[in-house]
Amino acid sequence: MKERLPVPTVVLSAENRTGIEPGSGAGGEAMRLAVILPCYLVEKHIARVIAALPDWVAYIIAVNDGSTDRTGEILAGLARNEPRLHVLTHAENQGVGAAVVTGFQLALKLEADVAVKIDGDGQMDPAELPRLLVPLLDGSADYAKGNRFRSATDFGQMPLARTFGNIALTFLNKLASGYWYVFDPQNGYVAIPREWLQRLPLDRLDKTFFFENSLLVALNIEGARIADVPMRAVYGEEKSNLRIPQILRAFPIRLLRATIHRLLVKYVIYDVSPIFVYLLTGWVLLLFGLTFGGYHWLASVQSGRAASTGTVMLATLPIIIGFELCLQALHLDIVQSPRPGGPYRRVRVEDVPSYFTSEARDIGSV
Repeated sequence: MKERLPVPTVVLSAENRTGIEPGSGAGGEAMRLAVILPCYLVEKHIARVIAALPDWVAYIIAVNDGSTDRTGEILAGLARNEPRLHVLTHAENQGVGAAVVTGFQLALKLEADVAVKIDGDGQMDPAELPRLLVPLLDGSADYAKGNRFRSATDFGQMPLARTFGNIALTFLNKLASGYWYVFDPQNGYVAIPREWLQRLPLDRLDKTFFFENSLLVALNIEGARIADVPMRAVYGEEKSNLRIPQILRAFPIRLLRATIHRLLVKYVIYDVSPIFVYLLTGWVLLLFGLTFGGYHWLASVQSGRAASTGTVMLATLPIIIGFELCLQALHLDIVQSPRPGGPYRRVRVEDVPSYFTSEARDIGSV
């Protein structure tokens, strides 16, 4: 019989936020872990993914997102023999984000203490679950996600198109989310405690492949600390639904909107910050300098006469000052980016299963 370690709960105090505190769980009982599986056209993989989940997972929530293959039939068959499996179905395909939100909402109803999202296509190894959960248990982070770029070996295993897409989007995502130290933003292998899940505007998160990015933006606004956990990605015969040209066309616009939303909410609505003042003043000066300078340059070309020194300086100085103000705002945003702390206690990977139980809570019908 395995030893049961002290039970944790999440502490969100801004003054002493040490994450998951041992021995302070409700009634001293072990925690319940819910695994959310968004499923779309995964008839060849979903049975293997569910079979690989460890026995200390309390709830398996599979969301069939309007699959037109045998995914729904296979899930129904598995549910007859797996009491932990809850199958939800979208009549039409709504997107991976919509499927994950549906799973998160059921996890909250089931009163799961921690929710983990694993794709149903077999590209995320369930054996990595304990390592993903360590930052939440040792208090160093409020949210944990996978990172496939920490290892040169694993980096080389990623398909070229997927590698290019992730690298191309990384900087834009850093700007949009405010997590300047986080890499591999499209990695959907994530873990989040119930208390943080309750704070997020789930209904307003993106319903498509932009879901992970919009989730990071929402977490940054709330001040969550994120841990990047190096892990191996699994690439087999499965086909990705990610279309790189489509993503590169759509994501920059969405990331720009997300950037503006985060800056307005975090640095104006929540707290008026010098960052917003620097950005606003900097952009006004930049636009003035570029517009004024461009107009007089064009006039100079057409007339054949050089612009006066005063005109040149009146165009140049606003550009220089505006750029410096924007650079200063960027620096302050990087400095204020929430970062993992601690760890506040030692949690070994091999001990992680002892924090959880597979017994469902008696909460009546959901």
